[in-house]
Amino acid sequence: MKIGFIGLGNVGGKLAESLLRNKFDLTVRDLDQNLTKNFKDKGAKISNSAKELAEKTDLIITCLPSPKICAEVMESSEGVINGLSENKIWLEMSTTDEGEVKRLGKLVMNKKAIPLDGPVSGGCHRAATGNIAIFVGGERNSFEKILPILTTMGRKILHTGDLGTASILKVITNYLASVHLAALGEAWTVAKKSNLDLDKTYKGIAISSGNSFVHETESQVILNGSYNINFTMDLVKKDMSLFNELSKKINTPLEISPFVLEIFKDAQKKYGSRAWSSMVVKRLEDKFGLSFRAPNFPSELIDNEKEEKGYEI
Repeated sequence: MKIGFIGLGNVGGKLAESLLRNKFDLTVRDLDQNLTKNFKDKGAKISNSAKELAEKTDLIITCLPSPKICAEVMESSEGVINGLSENKIWLEMSTTDEGEVKRLGKLVMNKKAIPLDGPVSGGCHRAATGNIAIFVGGERNSFEKILPILTTMGRKILHTGDLGTASILKVITNYLASVHLAALGEAWTVAKKSNLDLDKTYKGIAISSGNSFVHETESQVILNGSYNINFTMDLVKKDMSLFNELSKKINTPLEISPFVLEIFKDAQKKYGSRAWSSMVVKRLEDKFGLSFRAPNFPSELIDNEKEEKGYEI
């Protein structure tokens, strides 16, 4: 199966690297020519337009920063939809709105092609090693057809149901991660002001009922001071907003989510849209004149687990 990949950013580039590393026939496209040149040097083909990429490949993957950008890539005159034909598969791996993926899915089906949504979860460090988790919504037969490709990009693969269900689940998980991160800022503040050893505090949380994936990963780069989690403030704001809009759509007023979104908006205002999302805790460091530093923590996360072929759970 020939694969086309559009969007070679922090996550998309690593997913595409896994495909290339495992010898798939890969064609890529990105507006950043430095990124596409890097892939070309490693053996990938380069497409001049999204339409051309769709015409020349069987599976078209998009992994883009926002629903708006994805719509442009899909619907422009030189976009993916105009290059689709019968039985081609579009896999939307961006974190996006369930309604939007269904809207675009109808346009894809009008071309007799098949839409799937397949967002990922687990951090860029796991995307780099093919050990990330992937949620997939859409037609079961098409999911099974591309499962060998999914198990190259990710380790644990979950078919969530109909088209759009994967996007809803992804927004939920990102909401939870954002809440955990905001809460860590307060936890580290209290630990520091109580004169706890921050290395021992990290280990104590990690073995306790208060542990989370966010603590195990993001606390490391917070304690290092790099904050480099390869995920930015604007993306958290987008994901949290998607969650809040979803709650409104289903007539479910929430309490915690709107408050946490305001915390991230304030952090974005202070540190910039492209600041690392983990810098949300720096609001409290700056407010109280603290430093959450501890020795021997990494400046960037690396997945030390051996790359393994994925499987459906």
